[in-house]
Amino acid sequence: MLEYDNLQKALEVFRDKVVRDARRSLKQQKKISSGRLYNSIQGSPVKVTDKSMQFNISMEDYGTYIDKGVSGVIKKYNTPYSYKDKMPPPSSLDSWMVRKGVAPRDIKGRFIPRKTLQFLIARSIYQNGLKPSLFFTKPFEKHYKGLPEVLEKAFELDVDEFIDFVTKQNF
Repeated sequence: MLEYDNLQKALEVFRDKVVRDARRSLKQQKKISSGRLYNSIQGSPVKVTDKSMQFNISMEDYGTYIDKGVSGVIKKYNTPYSYKDKMPPPSSLDSWMVRKGVAPRDIKGRFIPRKTLQFLIARSIYQNGLKPSLFFTKPFEKHYKGLPEVLEKAFELDVDEFIDFVTKQNF
């Protein structure tokens, strides 16, 4: 039976390059806050059957919004996601503000209350949206361009190995 070892290895290399470059892009764009998204970008093992080969690259659900962006009610981006009538919950920004050390002061030097600041940031996100970072899309497209040639060569090697195996078995 034809083994697809080279084809499987080629897909694993593709998967690993996309994961590595997506993580690198997140880091370069300074989109890492808690590290949850960065650590969640992972590829599953390549599954080989008689009819298909498949693997997944997964990440936290909100990674899609960071990658594709979200249009605000005022500022629009070319993205399938948008705020329409609901603002992000201000309380969800609390831990982010603490991690980032966001604690601005007013003109007199007094701290602005955290709840007020949470509301102001949430309103800004609602109005202006989230700019697309394409931290995953760009690495995927970059490596996907060269994938057909790589898979073709890997398949050739698998077929050559199969022919050598059959030839040695029968002669």
